[in-house]
Amino acid sequence: MQESPRSTVSSPEAKLGLKVEDLWDVQEPQLSPSEKLNSCFESIPVSAFPPAPSSQVVEINSDSSLDEAVQMLSKHKILSAPVRNVEAPEDASWIDRYIGIVEFAGIAVWLLHQSEAAAQMMSGSSSVGLVPGGSAATISSAALGTPAYAIASTAVAEAAGARASAAIGPGILGPEAAATMGGSFFEILTSSDFYKNTKVGDISGSFRWAPFLALQTSDTFLTMLLLLSKYRMKSLPVVDPGEGKIENIITQSAVVHMLAECVGLHWFETWGTRKLSELGLPVMKSNQLLKVHGDESVLQAFKLMRVKRVGGIPVVEGNGRKVIGNISIRDVQFLLTAPELYKDHRSITAKNFLTTVRKYLEEHQEASPLLRGPITCRKDNTLEEVILRLDTHKIHRIYVVDEDEHLEGVITLRDIISKVVHEPPGYFGDFFYGVVPLPKNSSV
Repeated sequence: MQESPRSTVSSPEAKLGLKVEDLWDVQEPQLSPSEKLNSCFESIPVSAFPPAPSSQVVEINSDSSLDEAVQMLSKHKILSAPVRNVEAPEDASWIDRYIGIVEFAGIAVWLLHQSEAAAQMMSGSSSVGLVPGGSAATISSAALGTPAYAIASTAVAEAAGARASAAIGPGILGPEAAATMGGSFFEILTSSDFYKNTKVGDISGSFRWAPFLALQTSDTFLTMLLLLSKYRMKSLPVVDPGEGKIENIITQSAVVHMLAECVGLHWFETWGTRKLSELGLPVMKSNQLLKVHGDESVLQAFKLMRVKRVGGIPVVEGNGRKVIGNISIRDVQFLLTAPELYKDHRSITAKNFLTTVRKYLEEHQEASPLLRGPITCRKDNTLEEVILRLDTHKIHRIYVVDEDEHLEGVITLRDIISKVVHEPPGYFGDFFYGVVPLPKNSSV
């Protein structure tokens, strides 16, 4: 067998692939390829996974402000980071040292709650409770009923002043009103004291899409791959129980990069050379896809991601089948770190959001998937081709189109990983029952 150039490179990922190859060769011949792969990955501890770059093993203290968290995530170009509990005693176990994962997705949730709460306050919603002095005390439906949210929303409303009053009418939710206010809304938001002073720990009950879950160095690849696919984890910290600290962070992107480095190896080729249609991909078809039209508010895109718990959606035009771009939850950083970009926009539509961010990236000579048009593939492409494309372009999803470039579905990193392994009956027992809900046809 002739190996591809990628699999002959002495990268840690390629060496790991060769280890899987050795395990593959000694499997019982009567096992199916899927069973062989499960057995191989069950035999490898996660401690063997190549370490992430030091810039990606980032922790955020629970007393950091949301502003500091956004800046940290943006600086290191990462989607999320573990939150370290600064109040934990020095001799605390690793379980007590971390209170969760803070991510752009969670901060977007927070942002939208604040804008909705501010809108209700300015429109005189009855859900706002008052305490002596006339300040808002609770916002039960819009702000999860916590004083911290109420105080934050009061600050938004008061800071926005007359502009907010004019932009927000009765029955209009915050995202729509904020879009009408344009970039001034985000300038007000990011310059406010509550945004700079609200601590990550203050919203620890709301920013997690899933519980904080770490792997121990002795856990297996099979466990890791199942958590990153079926159980919807975006990244997994790996802790050394003896040291009580995070040794590595394994992301979906890192796993797909490992797979890309294994092109040409026998175990990879058994399924990597099959066409997408043969593997039941895309899982998420066009009529199931969330979409945002180019002339809709970009906040509508982020709101859809929040409500439906997905990591990105396509921007479409015309009849909704032509993809002109992709907006991911990571891109909310451009609303929070550079709000001045939108001050001349009366309404921040999805299309002008893409145009403005691309111009900003070009001027600052920053590399980003947003600089390219949407990356697409066809149903007759092989899984190997899609893996290489995702890895090369450093993207989390690829859109499937037909010969007329009409949208037919989407394939995510999670979809790719889910084709590598399957969960044996009773593997996790009832550990995840009621903890990590799995929406029907979920694809993030």
